[in-house]
Amino acid sequence: MTAKILDGNALSAKLRESLRHRAAELAAQGHRPGLAVILVGENPASQVYVRNKIKACEAVGVHSERYEFPADTPPQKVLDRIAALNADPKIHGILVQLPLPAQFDEDEVLEAVSPEKDVDGFHAENVGLLAQGNPRFISCTPYGVMEMLGAEGISLRGKEAVVVGRSNIVGKPMTLLLIGASATVTVCHSQTKDLAFHTRRADILVAAVGKPKMITGDMVKPGAVVIDVGINRLPDGKLCGDVDFESAKEVASLITPVPGGVGPMTITMLLANTIESADRAAGK
Repeated sequence: MTAKILDGNALSAKLRESLRHRAAELAAQGHRPGLAVILVGENPASQVYVRNKIKACEAVGVHSERYEFPADTPPQKVLDRIAALNADPKIHGILVQLPLPAQFDEDEVLEAVSPEKDVDGFHAENVGLLAQGNPRFISCTPYGVMEMLGAEGISLRGKEAVVVGRSNIVGKPMTLLLIGASATVTVCHSQTKDLAFHTRRADILVAAVGKPKMITGDMVKPGAVVIDVGINRLPDGKLCGDVDFESAKEVASLITPVPGGVGPMTITMLLANTIESADRAAGK
């Protein structure tokens, strides 16, 4: 058996077309969605991510503003910019690109963003709402994963789901979303004993740890759905995920590739959150 490949690029393109129409409708009513992106430092990967987000905004008709600061910028200067954006009615979403330089307290910066404009879903208030099952904004990567599963008509009710990774950005919100969909969820991490024992039980396996090819085919339950969130660069410059794609695809029923799987969906769900925020600001 060779797994069906879940094409994040194709689903993302379909969703973005719908988002483009929603953004145009809002703009026609005088409520063009707006996203502000803050980048501190010269991290090459962060610069690529920000550039891709700005490009995606342009493609769907979302107004975007980009604010770049040198790596040695005092934190208060960035906090002042966030405060100004919180008060700007043209801006419906504020994204602070992580990681930040060492002098910053990331929690302080993320908490400075208004919860109503926190389209990354990182603010404590929004995390709490998600935990209660009443989310305002869902973290973009887990949101994208749920959209991919939904597009395939995969029912999660009663399924065994295993999430490998417990980060605030992916692992924890992913777990909450799967619980909300009535899956039985196990969370694995660096202290988990016998990781393969858990992953082999998973009907839905989500890998999000940032370790190249750590999940191999013999760790996958036959017929499982494998979602690879990891993006790792190998010494030869090629990208790969946390799953050994070649061996896992021979066991799984559905699998996401890297690149071209979850990655495109993350930016798409950022756009969706921004447009949703504009909807709310317009009183819809």
